[in-house]
Amino acid sequence: MSTTPWHASADLAARYADGSLPESDAWSLEKHLERCGACAARVSAAVRQSPAAGPVLARMREAVLKEAAPMETVLKEAVCAKAARRESREAGPAAAHAAHPPAGGHPLASGHVGGPVAAPLLTPPARSVLRARPRARFLLRALWAAGPAFRGAWLPAVWLVALGALALSQGAGADASRPLLLALAPVVPVAGVALSYGAHADPLHEIAAATPCGGLRLMLTRTAAVLAVSVPLLTLTGVLLPASGTPGAAAWLLPGLTLTLASLALAGWVGCRAATALTGGGWLCAVLVPSWASGGAALTELTQQLDRCLAGSRAQGAWGAAAVLCAALLAARRSAYDHMEKP
Repeated sequence: MSTTPWHASADLAARYADGSLPESDAWSLEKHLERCGACAARVSAAVRQSPAAGPVLARMREAVLKEAAPMETVLKEAVCAKAARRESREAGPAAAHAAHPPAGGHPLASGHVGGPVAAPLLTPPARSVLRARPRARFLLRALWAAGPAFRGAWLPAVWLVALGALALSQGAGADASRPLLLALAPVVPVAGVALSYGAHADPLHEIAAATPCGGLRLMLTRTAAVLAVSVPLLTLTGVLLPASGTPGAAAWLLPGLTLTLASLALAGWVGCRAATALTGGGWLCAVLVPSWASGGAALTELTQQLDRCLAGSRAQGAWGAAAVLCAALLAARRSAYDHMEKP
């Protein structure tokens, strides 16, 4: 592979702007623009001058600026208010008295604009922005953008599995609640990954997948968000359930991580949905089919099958080795995900 530095020529930028550049060359150029500001400026100028893309880009810019104008006003008012409060503190009590005279003598009410600057009155939108909690809003937006799984049926399904297992153990006194939870828990993150990436579930997938970082990085980000929700909830539920001779509540964590990594690694060949169906379906068949075939001793067979698959250092060591192998395969084939499900 050549490591000689290269830059986008004017002809290459023009072909990219009018859409005549081959798709593989366009992907290579987009990746290069992440690290080269000069080429990014050249391509941006070519797009603005393009007869096809230029007018569309101009209209989009006008629409964005029109929507951003109210927020800009709010931010300016907030900055002015902060500066006025700082000047008032520095000026001392005399300035505070001048800024807030007795009733009937307020500088703003009387039209007087001289003297110390009074704190500007904030509009209702500005006050609501200042009262909001930026960190909480950021977390909510990050959760919303993490993936469609959080905006669809997956998140309620996770709560249904957890609360259903608790209700089954407390209401009916069934000993099968923890074995069923341990059997279903490893496929919950796999299902979340399947629902978090792909044109089938994400209305903005074409925009996300068209970006240079819309491949493996986006998949890993959404996978981490899925794991961050499902792992604590299902593990805590397993702790609250009766043991009934089954493996520990955290015994499913390493198998769940391995199945998730296997799904991501396999997605480079067959796609995300097919990969998750193969891994998740294979696990369910390996665990549940023997218990169903046993007839009346279904619970006993399920418990024994879970012991073979989850309990003991040998089983967990095998899952750990498989997880390392899947992670290595994922890293080795990371370039394959840049072209997966592109528009």
